[in-house]
Amino acid sequence: MRAQTVDHISLLPLYAAAGTAVLVLLADLLIARRVVTMGVLASGGLATVVAAIVTGARVGTFCDPNGSACSWVPTPLAATSAVVFALLTVGVLALSAPSLGLGTAPVGEFCFLLAASMTGGVVVAYAGDLITLIVGLETLTLPLYLLVGLRRFAPGERVTTSGAAASVTFFLISVISTAIALLGAALNYAATGALHFDRLIEGAGVTAPVATAGVALMVIGLAFKVAAVPLHAWAPPTYEGSPLPVAAYLSTASKLGGVLALAAIVTRLEAASLTAFLALLTMTVGNLVALRQTRMVRLLAWSSIAQAGYILAPLALGADGLEAAAAYAVFFVVLEFIAFGVVAALRPPGEDGGDIASYRGAARRSPWLGAALVLALAGLAGLPPGLAGLFAKVTIVDALIDHGQTWLAVAVALNAVIALAYYVRVGALLYAAPPQVGISVADPALLEAALNPRRPVTHPVAAALITAAAAAVVLGFAPQLLFDALS
Repeated sequence: MRAQTVDHISLLPLYAAAGTAVLVLLADLLIARRVVTMGVLASGGLATVVAAIVTGARVGTFCDPNGSACSWVPTPLAATSAVVFALLTVGVLALSAPSLGLGTAPVGEFCFLLAASMTGGVVVAYAGDLITLIVGLETLTLPLYLLVGLRRFAPGERVTTSGAAASVTFFLISVISTAIALLGAALNYAATGALHFDRLIEGAGVTAPVATAGVALMVIGLAFKVAAVPLHAWAPPTYEGSPLPVAAYLSTASKLGGVLALAAIVTRLEAASLTAFLALLTMTVGNLVALRQTRMVRLLAWSSIAQAGYILAPLALGADGLEAAAAYAVFFVVLEFIAFGVVAALRPPGEDGGDIASYRGAARRSPWLGAALVLALAGLAGLPPGLAGLFAKVTIVDALIDHGQTWLAVAVALNAVIALAYYVRVGALLYAAPPQVGISVADPALLEAALNPRRPVTHPVAAALITAAAAAVVLGFAPQLLFDALS
């Protein structure tokens, strides 16, 4: 046996993220200026990015006396995920700047909750045991309950779903899912005596049924977090009732955390059949229901549910599908954030996503934003020029075929074809001619588009989105670039 040691270099991303939350609190308390508080959060997010890159892949820390299992495991995937969490935090802050400038939410509380959620995401990325994973996942999720409903002083705001109702819905579903996952973890521990991922095994003999039940409950509980069907009903109303930047964070960072947690379980335990069933059901239902949506945020919410199904598909292969699932998850997060970001940029601060019909001709009024949204939708659909999404889908299909899961690969391909219908519909509407003002317009959303051909006021955000879209296309040429760079 050896003495317990702590590798502080490995913990740099956690120190940076947690330190950011503390500094945001101090900045709001001592200086109380919006620009300073937001600047501290942005700087802390970038510092977390640098810390994750510097750390890269190292030997784990918080290990058992024999050093054979660790609770904090720096890997290329963990470092990449931490970078993504931090960049998403900075991006959401940029999207929120116009609304925060109008006083729609208290800046100090908003920035602190966002920093705390980023800290949870970093913990999930590096977690090496069940306790660390669940604590990190809840740290990621708990601040979002408040962010969803944190809204005030919004004169003229038009929303269709109460933020308080969305917050309560999200809270109740998340608490239930956490309880189910904890029960599964407890049963698995009772059957196997293991908490570290590297030691998770199926129970033997009389404990086998208990271990099997524990695995099933953990998968079901974590499936709530990624909004996998049939545990998905909370996602569309929660996204719709949230401020647009918060909805973007829910659809990207929160979902990425759930995917990482689910991957940590299913890649080490025998849950292939259950995961494949969830993947098939999730991608199919998500795409079919998305076809009927008339609200932009609800369409993106159902689209993200379908995308979660694509991510789950390679996880049915266990550890063999982890790399494909991780690559797809990273590209999905980038493209989904671009889509939500463009929607937030096209809408006035404080408003919801509106009807899809109200985006008619938006690309004619704002060509760069329209191009960014089309590029993001093409990537999500797996079409050129969205090469990131195309190569990510090809990676998933190749992995499934190589490991004998041809039927699931066919399901992924068929669902990708179904999804083309609503992605192409939205893309075409962006470039359609706006309706003539002098004629009768039955749809209020079309009338609004005709009478208010306004340009967005968030030009810096638009520039950042265009840059992110270009980066997504470039990354599409090398799906392994992020992982190799951090190896």
